[in-house]
Parts: sequence; structure tokens; C-alpha cells
Amino acid sequence: MDAFYASAELLRYPQLKGLPVVIGGGRRKVDEAIQDLPEGATLADIPLAAFPVLKDYTGRGVITTATYPARQFGIGSAMGLMKAAKLCPQAILLPVDFERYRAFSRQFKQVILEIAPLMEDRGVDEVYIDFTDVPGGQREGGRVLARLIQKSIFQATGLTCSIGVAPNKLIAKMASEFNKPNGISIVHESDLQTLIWPLPARKVNGIGPKADAKLERFGLRTVGDIASRERDWLIAHFGKATGAWMHEVSWGRDERPVVTESEPVSMSRETTFERDLHAVRDRAELGAIFTHLCQKVAEDLQRKGYVGKTIGIKLRYDNFQIATRDQTIDRFIDDAKAIRQTAGQCLKRVPLERPLRLIGVRVGALVRAGSSEANAGAPSRKRGSDRATGATNGQATASLF
Repeated sequence: MDAFYASAELLRYPQLKGLPVVIGGGRRKVDEAIQDLPEGATLADIPLAAFPVLKDYTGRGVITTATYPARQFGIGSAMGLMKAAKLCPQAILLPVDFERYRAFSRQFKQVILEIAPLMEDRGVDEVYIDFTDVPGGQREGGRVLARLIQKSIFQATGLTCSIGVAPNKLIAKMASEFNKPNGISIVHESDLQTLIWPLPARKVNGIGPKADAKLERFGLRTVGDIASRERDWLIAHFGKATGAWMHEVSWGRDERPVVTESEPVSMSRETTFERDLHAVRDRAELGAIFTHLCQKVAEDLQRKGYVGKTIGIKLRYDNFQIATRDQTIDRFIDDAKAIRQTAGQCLKRVPLERPLRLIGVRVGALVRAGSSEANAGAPSRKRGSDRATGATNGQATASLF
């Protein structure tokens, strides 16, 4: 989907089309601008001057997404709002509304399934679709079916998407970025050298910043540069698994099928605070936030029909160091109270002397609610694990929230 969250907001506020808009920061159910609407007015009647802008933002929130006009200023997802304000102070800031985005997500995926039933869900705004046996799927190399999907999604939601059609998932993923927004890109096997090899190595899904930096040190900047190296050389410098994988993807090889059903391994919720919070001085506020996160994870589990037995926490301190703790209990749960109780036990094993920037709660070892695994009731010994980075190792303090 094209700038999915931002596009969903532009349907609500059409007066913002063509303007730099960022989505991020805090969440609120009712936008402040709505409160001053005269009787009979609609959201489209809100004047531009009523919307908050980045230059007035204070805090440490991050950007969830941005419109294409905002991206032209160098603004992107996961960027701090304060940093974005320096790049584009006039950009309009909107709060996130995940319930709205999830509703649109379910809607556009249902449209696709009615046309092409072999669909792999890759998150809220992305899917893989197998065109192979869909009637008309091979016409014009897949372009006819891609146009039908685009048109049908737009008619149902008012949103646009970009589609890449290729022999496999690896190249289709890259092709979907070629002609955004609202584009269709067809890549055949014979197009590898002309369309794929010139791309930066980072365009390969799976090559992150660290791998890219290491490739750069060897003078390998593009996909074609990687393909120019022998398989054994890549294995020698990047390890057996990664090196072999890099060789395969640089030659456009990907045998992964479109998977129509997959089970999540965990569900989590986390939040970054507007200011640093301390376990002692801000105990009540932290406690309320912690409880709310447990409730939201429980709601996610119940809505999707899962239970889990490994409960974990994540803390980021004011020095950006991260610590995690988890504990596996003897039964599968999906209720907020039980999650909160076990997560609280994890807190007893983490240092809380330093102020906190972020806190998160995770439930793992998931199975389907009502499944034989969930109902087996076989007790297992409680066990926990710790993982901390930097200077955060140490004894837990007595002050817990």
C-alpha cells in the first residue's frame, strides 16, 4: 500500500492532500482540531491553521509514516519528530489511529482474496500474491490482473497500492518499489542484469545497515557487485549461511512459496515516553502505562485467538541501553491480569535505577486458543531468561511499578 497510514488519514482530511504530513507521536481518540468544529461541519471543513505542525512539537516521539511530499524533505519512518521538525518545520502532524489502519488493512486484503485466493499476509500494509493459476494471471505478464487488483482496492477503500510482478517473492518485493505511488512494475528473469543488478544492496530485503556497511568496506555497493563475487568468497567473508544466501539473491534466486497460513510466534506492545520516567519518582505513571500495555497485548491475543506462556518485558534506559527479561509459566494465558502478574515478576529481575525511555510487554510461545496444546495443561517448570546490553546488568532495585 502507498504511504498506508498517511493515505488513510488523507481520506479523513482531504484538505491535506499534496501537503507534507507526518503520522506519529502520541495517540488520542479524538483529534484536537475536531473539538472546534461548528455544527454541521465535516472533517474536511477543518481549516489548515487548526492542525498542529512539526515546529511546535516537543517530545521524543517518532514518525510512523509520512506522505510523499514530506518524504521529499528527507523525512522517513522511525525518525524522531524533533529531527523531522528541523527538516520540514511546516509539516502537519497527525496522531496515529491503529484501529482505523487495521480496518482498512482487513478491507483491502479481502478484496484481493476475492480475486486471487493464494495470498500471503506480510503485515498491515503488504501481501504476496501467487498469480500462477489465477484466470488471466499471465496476461501481459501479469499486468492485467495487477490493474484489476489496483482498481478493485481503490473502489473499495479509496486507497492506492503499488504492485511488483516477478518470477519470485524476492524480485517482486523490489519491483513493488519501482513506480510508487500507484505503480505496476513487471520484471522477467531476463531483466535481472538491467533492472536488479544496478540497485543498491540495501534494496534486497534482508540486507540491513550492518551488512550493507560491511559490503561497502569491500566496495560492494550494488546487487550486481555482490553477484560479481564468487559464492566461496561471500561465504568466507560473511559466513556459510549469509554468504550463500547473498549469492543466491544477487542472482535473483528465491524458491520460497507464497504461504497462505502462518502462525505468529509472539505478540507485543511497547511505548516510548514523552519524557524519561523513573521507577521511584514516576511509579504511579509507569504502573498505569505498564498495566495498559498488558491490557492491549491481552486484547490482541483474544482478538486473534491465541494464548501464550512466555511473558517478557523490554526496557530502554535514558542512555539507550536495552534490557529484556522473560519468564515461561506452566499454562497458556490471554488475560491481562495474568500477563501483568508475570510481567511484574520479570521486572524484579531488571535494574531500575536509571530513568526509562521505553517499556514493552511481550507474550510468546503462542498456540491457538482451544487447541490441543493450549488444553493439554502439562505443567512445565517456571524458567526465565535475561538479556541485557551495555551497562544495564546489575541487581534489581526494590522499587517496582
